Amino acid sequence: MRLLSIASGSSGNCIYVGDGNTHLLIDAGISGKRIEAGLNENELKTSDVNGILITHEHSDHIGGLGVLARRYGIPMYATKETIEEIRRTKTLGIIEPDLFVPICPDMDFQIDELTVHPFSISHDAANPVAYRITNGKEHVAVATDMGTYDEYIIENLQGMDALLLEANHDVNMLETGRYPYPLKRRILSDRGHLSNEVSGKLLTEILHDGLKHIFLGHLSKENNYAELAYETVKLEIAMSASRYKGDEFPIQVAGRDIPSQMVFV
Repeated sequence: MRLLSIASGSSGNCIYVGDGNTHLLIDAGISGKRIEAGLNENELKTSDVNGILITHEHSDHIGGLGVLARRYGIPMYATKETIEEIRRTKTLGIIEPDLFVPICPDMDFQIDELTVHPFSISHDAANPVAYRITNGKEHVAVATDMGTYDEYIIENLQGMDALLLEANHDVNMLETGRYPYPLKRRILSDRGHLSNEVSGKLLTEILHDGLKHIFLGHLSKENNYAELAYETVKLEIAMSASRYKGDEFPIQVAGRDIPSQMVFV
């Protein structure tokens, strides 16, 4: 299997997960042109995509859906509540209702050769989910937009070969930054976003010998930067009771505006 971050950040998100025959996007929160360019760089086309897995209805995750739906007719998978919110979003234009496929948290479904497991996350949206995807041998997960985590999240992220995990903000930068107070409270709440520190703590719970690739994703443009996220997460791992150290794993930061390199597992 393979994982590619086309864009990951507070201004737009689109992640590719696939194998040689089945190609999926997780979210489409950037323009169709940028999605096409990111895929083209890796010898793929948007017309190759078998399905779009939608985590939730916020604009940075669905902004490009309307264009992709009308141009390519790609099936879109989301919870019933998320679909209802998307259909109320006038800026997306007309989307053929038959393209929407309702899913339920904790109920696996199949897209060609890949099995998809959606699981619930804590975020201020209508029944949001993260996704774990497997071909029966390798396992990849994309988990962002989580205000907190618990044993349920840890269980769903066990045994991954590759993972894109949220490291949204530095708490001090957020608290002293220019965001209005209500927005700061929202981001810091249990229905907001994971900080660098909490992301590192979650990683210590799921590290194992077979974890080959870690991306830190959904970084805030205003309240984080790549080097800080990377060093903070590594420090949290080093300070933990885990037998692992941060430099034992290939951790990289997914760019907000530029695609990552494709990784293979």
